[in-house]
Amino acid sequence: MRAVVIEEPNKLSVTTVADPTPGPGEVVVKVTAAGLCGTDVHMLAGEFGPTRYPVIPGHEFSGEIVAVGAGVTGYAEGDAVAADPALYCGACHFCSIGRGNLCEQWGTIGITVDGACAEYVKVPVGNLYRLPATVRLEHAPLIEPLSTIVRGFDIVGPRLGDNFLIYGAGTMGLLYLQVAQRAGAASVSVVDINEDRLTVARQLGADAVATTADALTDDHPRGWQVVTDCTGNIRAIEDGLTRPIRGGTFQQFGCAPDQEKARFSPFRIYNDEIRIVGSMAILHSYGRAVELLGKGVIDSETMITHRFGLDRYAEALETFKKGTGRKLQIVPNGPLA
Repeated sequence: MRAVVIEEPNKLSVTTVADPTPGPGEVVVKVTAAGLCGTDVHMLAGEFGPTRYPVIPGHEFSGEIVAVGAGVTGYAEGDAVAADPALYCGACHFCSIGRGNLCEQWGTIGITVDGACAEYVKVPVGNLYRLPATVRLEHAPLIEPLSTIVRGFDIVGPRLGDNFLIYGAGTMGLLYLQVAQRAGAASVSVVDINEDRLTVARQLGADAVATTADALTDDHPRGWQVVTDCTGNIRAIEDGLTRPIRGGTFQQFGCAPDQEKARFSPFRIYNDEIRIVGSMAILHSYGRAVELLGKGVIDSETMITHRFGLDRYAEALETFKKGTGRKLQIVPNGPLA
């Protein structure tokens, strides 16, 4: 089959590799689409520590089952599915206390084992989710990023009537915006330096948008109850840490390069009782994201803007890095939409 392979940091190829074969408890999925995300950029740059090279990227994906391994029940060839890419050992301390996303042997399809930027991908049957009739296969790769948003909300635990400030109007910021609205936010404000992205945030219901948080403080002089960084940009993070209201929460949601450091005021964290929380990937949230997408909580058509064939993977990454569009997809088997 044809596949994208990240051989090592800063070395990418599109080549022919062996077709995957399902082992016991596994299926092979013919990939309809695979979403790109910031993690893919960090993987190629050597900035995401868990990556195991060489690897086929692609952890946001959907498709149809084309082969079933021994012992698989409940699924058959032709089923339309998406998959939670998370792979946990099930035996370490963190798995034993229900925190598999912190697994000491943490793995993910498309990061530590071969993923879906290929014509076919092998998936453990326990990771599969059958798609609701209301979810189109080309929209289903949005389930994975949406499931990380669901996990993020589990951690924040917002109250009805909280005011949100989101840094970043890319895919994750716009997903966060739409979920916050359904979670009972009193207002959702969005900051991004990209005016085109801010226009889309406004279309999706943001109460206020601006290129700097300073432009929004007249309506929120004390700050916001929930401030979330969806950029991974150090300057945005440092600014965001100054914005929660006293007793508020700052959430680091975006994936920053693993070598970067941010500066903040420990005194303010102490004096204003600011809660700082991280949000790592997926935990007991993928199935809920399937249901939310099936219920139309996310405007999928607005979210997906570009589709590329396998041979254009490098171009797709460059498009992503330029901030062009929103969710970009790789379509390994065509035809392109």
